[in-house]
Amino acid sequence: MDHRSLLERWLRGIALALVVVFFMFPILWIVLMSLQTNETILRSPPSVVFTPTLQNYAALISGRLETEAGALDIAFMSNLMNSVILSVGSVALALVLGVPAAYAFARHRFRGSEDIAFTLLSFRFAPPLLVLLPLTLYFQDLGLADTYFGLIWVYQLICLPLILWIVRGYFEDISPDIELAYRIAGHSWWATFRRIALPLAGPGIAAAGLLAFIFAWNNFIFALVLASADKQPVTVGALAFVTASGIQYGQIAAAVVLSIAPTLALALWAQRYLVEGLSLGAVKG
Repeated sequence: MDHRSLLERWLRGIALALVVVFFMFPILWIVLMSLQTNETILRSPPSVVFTPTLQNYAALISGRLETEAGALDIAFMSNLMNSVILSVGSVALALVLGVPAAYAFARHRFRGSEDIAFTLLSFRFAPPLLVLLPLTLYFQDLGLADTYFGLIWVYQLICLPLILWIVRGYFEDISPDIELAYRIAGHSWWATFRRIALPLAGPGIAAAGLLAFIFAWNNFIFALVLASADKQPVTVGALAFVTASGIQYGQIAAAVVLSIAPTLALALWAQRYLVEGLSLGAVKG
């Protein structure tokens, strides 16, 4: 019996290792590519033995890319800052609008509430190309084209349905009796929402905010059409590495590493909230 248990543990460990390797290998390969020159990456046959270099990262940080056709100015760090501004701004706005709305949908049933909630969710179903033309025309008329505020407003339309539906589920898992007891003690609805509901649903709100941030960070098509070069995020700015002299694979790999670093760091920091969110159902009466 002991030998069987030992064999099961070994097999489980091997299977887990294979899964980790399968999912982590692309990231490892991108990191290795970012430490190589284009000549090393394109050599045939490929080899994992090479002399690492940081020139790809230096080119991104300095904003000057050396190619066979000459020097090329790139604004990757500016694009990275644009991604931070757009993603943080859109998630913050979506949280301000979505969390109270999620609480209202969870606690107050009214005629058409499900239809309204599903209509908001349907924004996630619609392809971006379907709304690009009217958005472009409206933004030009309103003076919102090529502005941070206009882009943040569009980005929050991506984040809002996600936050609304995820946070609504967490609020529904909180027992209404807890809030009722606090209301009976003489506290207002706003105080109950702020001091009882929000802290209990905190892990769920953090998880929804993290997922919304990732969706906003990875968005491509809206910024490509509605923003000029000085306001485009990294997803659009990466097009600068496709030059007339060829594709700069090393710089692209370095850009990928730098662009996923913020979302990876945020995910590692917020993982405890994801775990805590699983226990919210324990308070349900």
